Amino acid sequence: MQHEQHSSLPQPDAASAAHSARVADYLRQQIAAAGGKISFAEYMQHALYAPGLGYYSAGTTKFGAAGDFITAPETSSIFGYVFARQCAAVLAGFESPSILEFGAGSGKLAADTLTMLAELDALPQGGYRILEVSADLRERQESFLNREIPDLIDYVSWLDRLPGEHVGIIVANEVLDALPVERFVRRSDRIAQLCVAVDDGSLVEVEGDAPDSLVAAVASIERDLGRQLPAGYVSEVCTAAPQWVGDIARALRCGVAFLFDYGVSRREYYADERHGGWLRCHFRHRAHNDPLILPGIQDLTSWVDFSAVAEAAVDCGLDVAGFVTQAQFLIGGGLDQQLADFAELPIDAQLKLSGQVKLLTLPGEMGETFKCLGLSRGTNTTPTAFNLADRTTSL
Repeated sequence: MQHEQHSSLPQPDAASAAHSARVADYLRQQIAAAGGKISFAEYMQHALYAPGLGYYSAGTTKFGAAGDFITAPETSSIFGYVFARQCAAVLAGFESPSILEFGAGSGKLAADTLTMLAELDALPQGGYRILEVSADLRERQESFLNREIPDLIDYVSWLDRLPGEHVGIIVANEVLDALPVERFVRRSDRIAQLCVAVDDGSLVEVEGDAPDSLVAAVASIERDLGRQLPAGYVSEVCTAAPQWVGDIARALRCGVAFLFDYGVSRREYYADERHGGWLRCHFRHRAHNDPLILPGIQDLTSWVDFSAVAEAAVDCGLDVAGFVTQAQFLIGGGLDQQLADFAELPIDAQLKLSGQVKLLTLPGEMGETFKCLGLSRGTNTTPTAFNLADRTTSL
């Protein structure tokens, strides 16, 4: 099956279309060099992260109204302010702690978190570190933070790799969903790997023999479910997630890691009715499910199997501090304190703020689909955000 741009999607501008054509050429070269096909995980890796070409490596606007999607921190400063309150309680238990953010996006979460921590007189003595693999995004973050929080910019530093040891807070907002995933289809007698090939110049999906690692991953899922997936069932598995969690576990000597993302438990992830998987593509605020169009200029994501993430964390010696929806995190984490002066605001400010809170908390918006998984080591401080309707037992 060949993939063409969906008529319902906006047309890319000339510069974006030209960039996507270059990325498509690059992908065709990679496929040829690999003998005719590459795994979907390899395709996703190239499309998102190829140096100078991938979606997160090239200089286009990704976040906010001018980009392809909007994250919770960009929806409202309320998100960062509540998060900061949770940070303050954890940081107070350590000497010279720091905050480490994976892939800081636009820099909005860092700005709001530091602003509120300054107001609470709880700024991290060890600073706010940002681990950013994209040189372009790092430049944008520096520019934004210098403009938004000039008095606090000295607290911010950028890292090229995880530190050998970290004490304090680790936060990753919409990072796990951007890890490359393997796609597979369950046949009656085997697991087939979904790959990307070229047919008459177009990128197409083909089946290939699944490597042992993918076969083992699906077998583990089926054992946990207590049943074999139906024939023809297509889904994803993020074989990169355990390694990513392991890296966090090695770095976090003591403190709490907050992982925010859209995702579900394993039983929900591999429910029979989800027979097409959880892969989603984002282009100019339109979501669709065709990953082979617009390479390099659309975001590719997959919902997170939080059960797999929690299992990997426990295997690496971390504790699960809690698992809640974003709405529960905000309500349990101090949303009421942030809205204490709501009645005193001008009516237009009230309307704007109430709209933002609805986007962050309503089930039909971000409130239910986004979750927060808390992982901890060496601390007795359980963030209050996990005290309201903790769903850890669902994992």
